[in-house]
Amino acid sequence: MRKDAAVAGDRPHRARHRGEQPPSLAPPPPPHASASFSASSPPSSSPSAVPDEELMRALYREHAGPLFAYVLRLVAGDRQRAEDVVQETLIRAWKNAGRLGGATGSVRPWLVTVARRIVIDGHRSRQARPPEVDPSPLEAVPAEDEMEKALWLMTLSEALDDLTTAHREALVETYFKGRTVSEAAEVLGIPSGTVRSRVFYALRSMKLALEERGITA
Repeated sequence: MRKDAAVAGDRPHRARHRGEQPPSLAPPPPPHASASFSASSPPSSSPSAVPDEELMRALYREHAGPLFAYVLRLVAGDRQRAEDVVQETLIRAWKNAGRLGGATGSVRPWLVTVARRIVIDGHRSRQARPPEVDPSPLEAVPAEDEMEKALWLMTLSEALDDLTTAHREALVETYFKGRTVSEAAEVLGIPSGTVRSRVFYALRSMKLALEERGITA
């Protein structure tokens, strides 16, 4: 948990992705290239590189690390599976490079949504396998609606963790515990106006954090 930001002014805190550092992933090859490629380092730039390749290098530099950390939590720490999901996500991004365009800063919600769907589809496909495909005991996997709910709760919890303690406490007291502003102010020992201010900034930060994780209103 990061240290609290200065409470004075209660300015919003920008959510940041946290988690284990990813391995050195390389940008995926174009869809027409071989699926076998080195994960040691990204391909070097060259004057002949096409725009889509330049876009994917930019996407990797900006999004591969946070995307891997996010997926790693969804797959309970399975690094190999997380790598596979990230690679598949970025291959799909490559195929949609024309639609994504050059605005790399706006594509993370798209990438996160695609990665989450790949994880969910993976669970569903394993559930659908006949017993003879994999005779080993399978761990219990939530039903489809339970899986969606579990991923939503995990994402919500991570977004809450990204808030400062002051903003999180105000939000929890009012939105999750159902207290009025005056009741929350009494519990927290702060003026009602401060509660309103902290809740306002907390909600704004939560909205940004959820959008970065592919959750939009």
